[in-house]
Amino acid sequence: MFKNIARRYADGNLIVQILVGIILGALVGFYTHYQAAPYNQLSAKIQTIQKESGLSVDEVIKTRLSQDEAKQLDEVKAKASSADSIAASASVLGDLFKGALKAIAPILVFVLVATSIILKDFGHTKGMQKIITLYLVGTFLAAVVAVIASFLFPIEIPLKGLQSADMSAPQGITNVLKDLIYKMVENPITALANGNYIGIITWAIGGGIAMRYATPETKKVFKDISDGVTHIVKFIIRLAPFGIFGMVAISIHDTGFEALAGYLKLILVLVGAMLVVAFIVYPAMVFALTRKNPYPLVMICLKESAISAFFTRSSAANIPVNMALCKKLGLKEELYSISIPLGATINMGGAAVTISILALTAVNSIPSITVTFGDALLLCFISALGACGASGVAGGSLLLVPLACGLFGIGNDIAMQFVTVGFTIGVIQDSVETALNSSSDVLFTAVASETSE
Repeated sequence: MFKNIARRYADGNLIVQILVGIILGALVGFYTHYQAAPYNQLSAKIQTIQKESGLSVDEVIKTRLSQDEAKQLDEVKAKASSADSIAASASVLGDLFKGALKAIAPILVFVLVATSIILKDFGHTKGMQKIITLYLVGTFLAAVVAVIASFLFPIEIPLKGLQSADMSAPQGITNVLKDLIYKMVENPITALANGNYIGIITWAIGGGIAMRYATPETKKVFKDISDGVTHIVKFIIRLAPFGIFGMVAISIHDTGFEALAGYLKLILVLVGAMLVVAFIVYPAMVFALTRKNPYPLVMICLKESAISAFFTRSSAANIPVNMALCKKLGLKEELYSISIPLGATINMGGAAVTISILALTAVNSIPSITVTFGDALLLCFISALGACGASGVAGGSLLLVPLACGLFGIGNDIAMQFVTVGFTIGVIQDSVETALNSSSDVLFTAVASETSE
């Protein structure tokens, strides 16, 4: 019986399961929040009177509370204790999910980036250099848009432990660069153990470049390791509905509607930034190269590629759709046969937006950290570089958020809370992100094909 239940769950639609987790978590959170609210209000009132009068808690209860309030105190305290116990039990699922992500994320980043460099055949077909340039420039500009959006519409997410996080603000761009360099040269084993993502990605790039000269058999070992780690990540992500249930339940229990309002604003800023990239930044890049109205081509790519990518939530799964669209547009087969699979792994403008905005949301949520716009521009390079190594599985870009958070000294425990927030809103965020990433593969290939003749 258990095997049948597990099989049905594994074969189920992850989006639907996450939605169920969000709804159940919200219901549990609101129930426990409002069960505990009367006691929390009375407790806050007692503490306020105690500070003003200097009386003990017992004296405040006897002399300053009404008879009804004094009688209700024990009853509402019992309800609040029961509600806290329920919320704490639910939060265990969220903590386990965050713990699994925290454990696998450093290994995933190292393996994916190194393997990507080792195995990628960037090709020598005419026009490929221009396509690769467009991919990288587009991803960087998407990160810039995300940073600007975060400064125009700053977001704070009230999560556990953020207010008491012992972290200091970066002391200017010089100190940020110095810390960045020190992190880059940390011992790779230490970097993996401590979750130093700057060091991890530095050694991954260095090792990947060195291993490009390895034998095919050795490269296959790296490919097998990458596939194995990806399977582990897929398994952990399949457990996301349980983790999200626990995370949503405890967040709403602690903050009520404040948590949902933060999630909604985060979705709006993320989607808004991606729409700016899709309808303004990328068309501007196309116009700069072709000197033609870019929107007919942009709309074709969005209509025939973005819609299917929105529902599959996987750039890799959308490769056949993009190949067929390139053929329909009459592009060079020797070009798009390389550029489309390549774009599915390194053209990650949507991922750069997600990484940047979630990292700056973490910064905004911690009172002790203040980042200038100049400091945040460094994030664009980190986000673009990390996005190019994003995993091919749904939600893979979220596991690179700690890499960006590390730039501002934000520890893994805090960063992983924002990864979980990303999974909570991923039903919308990841779909729009994939649609942007995949449709722009065709867009940039078409531009390079036209301008390389």
